[in-house]
Amino acid sequence: MNSTDKDIKGDEIELRTTEPVASDAGSQDDEQEIDLLELALKLWRQKKKIALWCFIGAIVGLIVAFSIPREYTTDVKLAPELGNAQKASGSLGAMAAMVGIGGAAQGGNDAVNPTLYPDVVSSVPFLVGLFNVPVEDIDGEKKITVREYVEEDLKSPWWSVIIRLPFKLIGLLTSSDEEEGDPNKPTDTFQLTKPEDAVVKALQTRITASVDTKTSVITISVMMQDPLISATLADTVVNRLQEYITDYRTNKARQDLVYAELLNTEAKDNYYKAQQKYADYLDRNNGVILHSAQTTRERLQNEATLAFNLYNQTAQQVQVAKAKVQENTPVYATVTPATVPIKPTSPRKPLILVGFVFLAFVACSAWILYGKPLVEEMKRKKNEEETK
Repeated sequence: MNSTDKDIKGDEIELRTTEPVASDAGSQDDEQEIDLLELALKLWRQKKKIALWCFIGAIVGLIVAFSIPREYTTDVKLAPELGNAQKASGSLGAMAAMVGIGGAAQGGNDAVNPTLYPDVVSSVPFLVGLFNVPVEDIDGEKKITVREYVEEDLKSPWWSVIIRLPFKLIGLLTSSDEEEGDPNKPTDTFQLTKPEDAVVKALQTRITASVDTKTSVITISVMMQDPLISATLADTVVNRLQEYITDYRTNKARQDLVYAELLNTEAKDNYYKAQQKYADYLDRNNGVILHSAQTTRERLQNEATLAFNLYNQTAQQVQVAKAKVQENTPVYATVTPATVPIKPTSPRKPLILVGFVFLAFVACSAWILYGKPLVEEMKRKKNEEETK
């Protein structure tokens, strides 16, 4: 064998060793494509079963969708008046708002700035104040209070009764003879009873407020199962919130007004007394030309004049205090007023239906591709062990 034959054989060996490497890289892609194709074929061969599962999922979805009570949401948007500190902030306040820190910084000396309005709306005293608000359903059949509506008329899905049943049984076994409280007794916000606490928690989930830190626009949302009650309660919440903020911001000015009116009343009484005293002296000493009498008359006249000046000053202070109260009274522009919603916001029946159909498809596919082969493999191993 000459050298040329060895070279030819060497080249053949190199070709034989390098060709399988390239085929391995291509075979991996082919195997992946084949695996995906086999999975699709397995699902296609079981299309009737998948269709059956999807049909069952659609039925379950419809049952769930129609079991959830309808909820109607009323949104009200308010634009509060900017205070002096907010107006003076200028571009710095706008830049702070862009990074999401403008709400607290723009409040100035006001402790209750718009970012705290959601906390005010969800607070216990605020919600307790809504208990006795009269409401009427859309059909005009019932005229009840908010508390009675939440306790008696709010509906829940049928499965919630089943879920709460074990907790009710446990509560009956562990409950003590505690008084639930007199329903006619005024609500004590410091110590709520169990029914009152349940109503407050229900209202906290159904009455929400949010604030846009950039524009300070306040959005109040009320979700109820009756559209008219939702709109009525939303309008009431807006009015109560405005009253709360107004009372807070004008509290100092109103106290100053009361104090100014008290001083004005005292100054008025002193002026009338000094004036009457001066007049009585003139009546008793008419025509007397003694110097002592003239001195006394001048002194009484000066006291009456001084009392009048003081009375005049306090009257002006009363007017200034009244103007201060009006100045501190906030003004809210209603961007979106409360209106009775026509369409319910939940449940979203098409979305629920699609979701249950999708879950049924995924569950059936997982059973066909992985669950059923795994069960069959376990049965096969068990049979082999029994035969041994």
